[in-house]
Amino acid sequence: MGFQKTFKALSDRTRREILDLLKNGPLSAGEIGEHFDMTGASISHHLSVLKDAGLVDTEKRGTFIYYELNLTVMQEITAWIASLQGGN
Repeated sequence: MGFQKTFKALSDRTRREILDLLKNGPLSAGEIGEHFDMTGASISHHLSVLKDAGLVDTEKRGTFIYYELNLTVMQEITAWIASLQGGN
């Protein structure tokens, strides 16, 4: 896993808010954008960074792309942090 890309993606508040929205299930870019006061291009950029970091996966449904959490990466991050806390 590329921790540098992952932590860079997580360092932005908007991207953390997007991940928080996705914990309830997949959403389209438009649905995500409804929660923010920014352009579609800005939302698209944030989603691209999250996808590049492996934090979200995409699935095309008709004419829409849906974004969902990549729980595998989240579990790897959690396990790594837990190993630091446990001294393993």
